[in-house]
Amino acid sequence: MEWNDIYDSQRRLTGRRHLRGTAWGPGEYGLVVCVWVLNSKGKILLTQRAMEKSFPGTWENSGGAAKAGEDSLTAIQRELFEETGIRATKEEFHLLRSVMEHDTFFDHYWIRKDVPLRKIVLLPGETIDAQWATFDRVHALIRRGKICRIIARQFLQEEPVLRQLSSSSDGNFSAPA
Repeated sequence: MEWNDIYDSQRRLTGRRHLRGTAWGPGEYGLVVCVWVLNSKGKILLTQRAMEKSFPGTWENSGGAAKAGEDSLTAIQRELFEETGIRATKEEFHLLRSVMEHDTFFDHYWIRKDVPLRKIVLLPGETIDAQWATFDRVHALIRRGKICRIIARQFLQEEPVLRQLSSSSDGNFSAPA
């Protein structure tokens, strides 16, 4: 059983917990985090969802629900490590945006990491493959329905900033204002 903290509509902790997989009550909100991993070659790390998960076999960025007691940065640090084996400090994550959709707050991050595919550690039951994809490759996967539709929508919203970040060659990888 996995428990998540319950937030109110202003993103304040309520002190109550929610059992994952059950319906959220009126006025209850959860927290989901995700991260776009960019390498110095301008590519994006994608992982393929395990066949027993929702949206089986589709490609996505790393992320998931924050567990009870976790803040956003702790959750994204854990999710990235669990799904890829990539270790990162909290300071390496950069917030792209926070949005509220339905009963969920989403925190979208980016991070710069150069990790060879052979060093990616896939989590059984979560991920079955990984790839470094160009922006054109991501668009091709979206057109073919091979990227989870929720992730595809998020990618298209964040693409302009991600492109700018991926093309930065001066070592300054801060998100544009």
